[in-house]
Amino acid sequence: MIRRSRKSREIPALNTSSLPDLIFTVLFFFMIVTHMRSVAVKVRYQVPQGKELSRQAKKSSTIHIYIGKPLDKQRSENAQTTIVQVNDRIVAIDELSKYIANARASFSPEEAKELTASIKADKDTKMKTIGEVKQALREAKVYNVTFTATQSKDKR
Repeated sequence: MIRRSRKSREIPALNTSSLPDLIFTVLFFFMIVTHMRSVAVKVRYQVPQGKELSRQAKKSSTIHIYIGKPLDKQRSENAQTTIVQVNDRIVAIDELSKYIANARASFSPEEAKELTASIKADKDTKMKTIGEVKQALREAKVYNVTFTATQSKDKR
């Protein structure tokens, strides 16, 4: 007869010495890949829809212009007013060309040639306001203008 011994064997402990290295590697990966928004949006806007859209290739030399209603009611006595935000600052339309020209001067000469203005306007914004913004961009010598939209759901 075969005799079996009933010795209780201990399961070896899990080696966790490389776990901090793995955690920091994953942390650095997400820090590199994640795009952080650098502009605090102070304008309420709902992006219009479009059918033939394309992605912007170079985003480093871009000025973001937001057009819409103010987020906080205390800022404006009339909630129906349309305000213009350039990057982080709310700018009046008559001062827009000077502000954009100063922002254009902060870029290097190579980037200033390829400078693009990305307009993110509310779908209910009047074309008069967008025309005034485009005229201010022309005065500031920013000729590349893109409009932000979302893909429409109907496929006609």
